[in-house]
Amino acid sequence: MARTKLSSKLLKERASARQRTRPSRGGATHGNAAAKNETYATGSNAPTTGELQLEVSIGRRVRLLRQRLQLTATELATEAGLSAGMLSKIENGGTSPSLSTLKALARALNVPLTSFFADFEERRDCSYVRVGQGVLIDRRGTKSGHRYELLGHSLSGDIVVEPYLITLSEDAVPYALFQHDGVEFIYMLTGKVIYRHADKLYPMSPGDALFFDAAAPHGPEELIQQPMTYLSIIIYPRP
Repeated sequence: MARTKLSSKLLKERASARQRTRPSRGGATHGNAAAKNETYATGSNAPTTGELQLEVSIGRRVRLLRQRLQLTATELATEAGLSAGMLSKIENGGTSPSLSTLKALARALNVPLTSFFADFEERRDCSYVRVGQGVLIDRRGTKSGHRYELLGHSLSGDIVVEPYLITLSEDAVPYALFQHDGVEFIYMLTGKVIYRHADKLYPMSPGDALFFDAAAPHGPEELIQQPMTYLSIIIYPRP
């Protein structure tokens, strides 16, 4: 009888221990919810984009329009009848300008009043291109055998991004004197090439990447294995 009581006691202790170590359903649900609500980040160092405040949005727009006209802050403040300190506060999002102040700035910048709210109401761009449906680019000066397929485009903003799928066919000839504004990123997909940038040569095979200042002469110097394809992303300030 004593053995039966002892066994029952041990069983209860073991069952209690298992219950303590086993996660409850409520706890698991809470953990899943916490995981779902957790915020993740990419490997990029780009600043996180939060909700843009109206004052900050207006200030950025005023500064951008002023800089496009190549006006100093003092010149714009004088033209709009404002103090330089007040304009500085507006451009830095430190104050909410009155309607009369915005009207004065709009007259001085020769823009409609609504232009100050463009960034605040701006929709975020997204460009989707299905396989084989990129826009073929045939500009004057395009080299024979060099096929440019535009895979997307930026609709707004101060920066233009042009992603191209470039194909060099069997009859393509090398050309290493391309020059343009901005920077360029190249990722080799197929084939092999010796790519020139300024006075340096880089052997490029599938998986190799090159990022450079596009103002220097650049391009395929020697075509080793054709046909070849590579991804080219060109980034430059919007004119």
